[in-house]
Amino acid sequence: MRLPCPICGERDRREFYYQGDAVALDRPARDAGGAAWDDYLHNRDNPAGETRDLWHHAAGCGAWIVVTRDTVTHAVSGAKLVGAKR
Repeated sequence: MRLPCPICGERDRREFYYQGDAVALDRPARDAGGAAWDDYLHNRDNPAGETRDLWHHAAGCGAWIVVTRDTVTHAVSGAKLVGAKR
């Protein structure tokens, strides 16, 4: 898979590290208890279709980007820098 870095251009996926879902997760309070923290750390949705993922271009410019991709077809439809306006 190739990812379109907004700074460096299209690069091989191996230059990036996947950091998870770009949609903000609700982090439990420090005193939320073991069950809430277990759910937060271990249970995630596994959607089929379009997702927005957070990637770090570690072997390149060091940018953090949000990549829009389809988990079924593996097609990447875009990427933007974290913090960039929609």
